[in-house]
Amino acid sequence: MIHTATVRVRYSETDAQGVVNNGTYLAYFEVGRVEWLRKAGLSYRKLEERGYGFVVVEAFVRYRKGARFDDELRVRTRLSELERASLRFEYEVLRDGEALATGYTRHACVRLSSGRAARIPREVLEGLRPGAG
Repeated sequence: MIHTATVRVRYSETDAQGVVNNGTYLAYFEVGRVEWLRKAGLSYRKLEERGYGFVVVEAFVRYRKGARFDDELRVRTRLSELERASLRFEYEVLRDGEALATGYTRHACVRLSSGRAARIPREVLEGLRPGAG
């Protein structure tokens, strides 16, 4: 499943040159990821209520072209890997169909009480599998 979320660049996300700050793209990835999970029928909140969390253990962004204040961007998100205790999402940030940035984030499932790695709960894992949601 590929989900597309829309974000509009806020003035506070730009640097002195008027271009979106490079770290902001990770926040755009987060918007895409949260909306992807919601579309799949899952949510961070429900996961946390069960005592689990997905923590970022790796992030990568390839910058191609800058976005500017008030640009309307599309964040295309897909789950590219799913393991027993980790997952990876891939992203494209687009303006008018042109890729401005691409990248991925890898997440480990942890027990919130201890911060230790844990297997993704079975019902969550089933909701993440292709065709679910």
